[in-house]
Order: sequence, then structure tokens, then C-alpha cells
Amino acid sequence: MVSRIDNKNRKKKKRWPFIVGGIILFLILVIGGGAFFVWNQIGKVVETMHSPLERDNNPERQEEINRLYKDSDAVNILLLGVDERDGDVGRSDTMILLSLNSRTDSMVMLSIPRDTYVNIPNRGMDKINHAYAFGEAAQPGGGTELAIETVENTFNLPIHSYVRVNMEGFQQGIDALGGVTVQNSTAFSQDGHTFNEGNINLNGEEALSYIRMRKQDSRGDMGRNERQREVIVAAMNEAASFSSITKAGNILDILGNNVQTDLDMNRLQTLFTDYSGTRKNVETMEISGDGQTINGVWYYVVPDEEINRIQSTITEHMEQK
Repeated sequence: MVSRIDNKNRKKKKRWPFIVGGIILFLILVIGGGAFFVWNQIGKVVETMHSPLERDNNPERQEEINRLYKDSDAVNILLLGVDERDGDVGRSDTMILLSLNSRTDSMVMLSIPRDTYVNIPNRGMDKINHAYAFGEAAQPGGGTELAIETVENTFNLPIHSYVRVNMEGFQQGIDALGGVTVQNSTAFSQDGHTFNEGNINLNGEEALSYIRMRKQDSRGDMGRNERQREVIVAAMNEAASFSSITKAGNILDILGNNVQTDLDMNRLQTLFTDYSGTRKNVETMEISGDGQTINGVWYYVVPDEEINRIQSTITEHMEQK
């Protein structure tokens, strides 16, 4: 199973930016802010997106999650970008953990490298992005469950909600917003586009190329993850502007076709009303580790002290008042 997954990675590298687009579109919906969130337009969209997990059948868990949202306590949301095709169970090539604290109007955004070497429950040590594939192969719909369980166990942090995206809507989503503006720290060229240092405006095609680049970046995947986060934040800010409100219908159509989440209408509404201010104060986090080859396979190995640092930082953020 693992060898088949590894053999397919190279073929699918170019698809991951589209997945990030779905995550951006979801964030636009729930915490983009402003009058963009037009409730009478989204009922059917939310119904289409809503996909509870098996663990949601636990009444005690549901009571606790409902209490968190009702009291506007800090919540953690795992964003999964799943690359999936016919005949393939897929894998979560993009994993971003969001911790939202409405009391401090702040957000922590943690990018989890897909090759991170972790203990997957009932499977042993492997790449974290394989958790989804293993769970899905064992039981259709089980991929998200196992991915969440793996993240929770690895970082000793609760995941209160999830968003799963499988899409090719990145370019369309950015264009629907009218483009985004980012601060580029390194000049480079990619796919025929040139990106200078400083503030640059990106349309959908340019934004896709901007977050795709890895080989020219001395930080490799870490640099690429940083550009992902930059574009996500820029898209949230763009969604909060008046010019984006007129794009709502088009964006909602893209969302309805490409996003699954356990967030229902009530929780989405709470995120909008109580957590939208968190986008104004975003702290981004990276995971420090080293690349190692184990039994002929390359992994991103993270020391225990780094895992503890991440757990402590996010826990402290959740407890701030």
C-alpha cells in the first residue's frame, strides 16, 4: 500500500495548489467577514457541504463541541486538502491546523508537512499524509477520521471541526475574488511568470504558480508552505472588502461542489459572528525537523521537543483571554 502511494506522489505534485484553493474558498466563507456572508444564499450550499463523521455520533462529544461554539471558546479546525481521482483513495497532501480564539481575536495557522514521520494509529510509523489513504482504504469515509486522530495524537491537541477539500478551483476562486495582493520576499520565475520582490498583485493563474514554486526556494517545502499561508490570508482580507461581496454567488457555487465539513449551519454562523475578527491577527507556525531516509524512504523527522513546543504554543493560545 505504502509503495503504491509513494509511486504516485510524483504524478500528483502539480495538483496540490488546486487543493489549497478550496481551503482558501472555505476560509472566505466562514471568516472572510463583512456583508459577504449572505445567509439567504447559502442554505443549500451548507447542506451539500455538511458531512458528519462517525465520531460525531458520540453525544458527549457533540455536547462539548456545541458548548465551545455557544460560549465562543477557542476552537481548532483541521483543513485537509485531499488529492483524489477515480480508482484512487487519495491522500491529504495539504494539512493546515487553524486555532481560532475569539476572546483575543487571534488565529494560529500551523502548516503540517506532508512527509512528517508520525505514528499512525494501528499502522505504525509513516508519513502523516498516508493516514488519510490508510483510513479510506479500510473503510470509505474513514480517511478523514484517521487523519484527524493522527494529528490529535501527534500534537496532543483536540480537533473540534474539519474541512475536507478535493478540487481544482484554485484559479477560478482567486479570479472570482478579483485577485489577491501579497508581499513577496524572494524574486523568482515560475511557469512563465516573473515575481519580483515587494507587493505584487496576482490573478488566479499567477497565484497558482506563486504557491507552486519549490525548487528555487532555499527552504523547499517550508518556503512553499509560507506562500500558501500568505495567499490564504490575502484571500481572507480580499473577501472582507466590498469589491468581493459582488462575487458571492460564483464563490458559493465553487464551494458547494468541492468542500465537505462537519460544521453545520449553526456552527458556521457562530464562526462568522464571533470568530471573524481572528483573521486580523494571524500567527503562522512552522514545524522544524530534518529530512532522513529510513528503509529507502525519505521522511521529515520532527524531534519530540519540537512537538512539545507546538503543543504548548497552541494550548497557550487557546487559553488566552
